This record gives sequence, C-alpha cells and structure tokens, in this order.
Amino acid sequence: MENDEYFMRLAIDQAKKAYEINEVPIGAVVVKDGIVAGAGFNRRETGKNALYHAELAAINDACRKLNGWRLWQCELYVTLEPCPMCAGAIINSRIKRIVYGCEDKKAGSVKSVINLFELPYNHKPEYCGGVLADECSALLSDFFRELRIRKKSAHD
Repeated sequence: MENDEYFMRLAIDQAKKAYEINEVPIGAVVVKDGIVAGAGFNRRETGKNALYHAELAAINDACRKLNGWRLWQCELYVTLEPCPMCAGAIINSRIKRIVYGCEDKKAGSVKSVINLFELPYNHKPEYCGGVLADECSALLSDFFRELRIRKKSAHD
C-alpha cells in the first residue's frame, strides 16, 4: 500500500538516526489518522538500557502526545519485526495495526520465531510484514558489516 511505504520510509529515517550514533538501526513511528503521533529509534547501547527499543520509544512518545495509553486508533510502522517485549507492548497499548519491514529470524515475535498476536490475549492487532524489507534489511546489513570492520581494525 502506498501509505504503508510512506510511513515505513519515516521509520527508516528514524533507523538512520540510530545508525548515526552507532546503534543498531531500527526505527519506528506511530500513526493516527495519517499523522505521526510518535517516533523513536533504538538507543540500547547509548542509553545502557534494555528497554530502549524503537517501538517502545515510539509508543511512549505517542502516549504522551495523545495523552493516553490506549492507542487503538493507531498503526505502528517499524523497520524490523518486533521482539517479544515489543510485541507485548503493542498488545498492551492496543495498537490497531502493525507494519514491519524485514523479518527477525532470531527474535521476531509476529511471524519468524512465534506469533504472539495469535495467542489468546485480549487484543489482536492486525499485521503486515515485508514493507520495504530490502531497504530495511540493507540498513541492518550495512551497519553490521561496518561494525565487524571496526572491530577487526581495533584488534589489528
């Protein structure tokens, strides 16, 4: 869908902010009625906090801006398939729909490892994967390639 690609590009812009500060480039935006209500990017290393995932930052930002924790009229766009923690936050914040870029074969909890949205929780978001997957995947691949080069150079 055209709108999905537009908002995924905004999530990619967030991921690039993470890349610029040497964080794993994952970005997310929360959208309500076609307007970005929240945005965030991965900051686990710089913030030294396991909770600083892109999705949680975007959800937190949206909750503050919309003055409430129920995001039932919102969609979340994220460059990488959510992990179990973020999938749980999506369920608990009642996000209507999630759109993600590339799959996460190690921790993906929408399709790859498990689908938490199919379990009998009180809320089941709609979901769509693979939107601009190649671009999202390339950003991650480039980051980890550069990281390996930096680590190798540091040891030489």
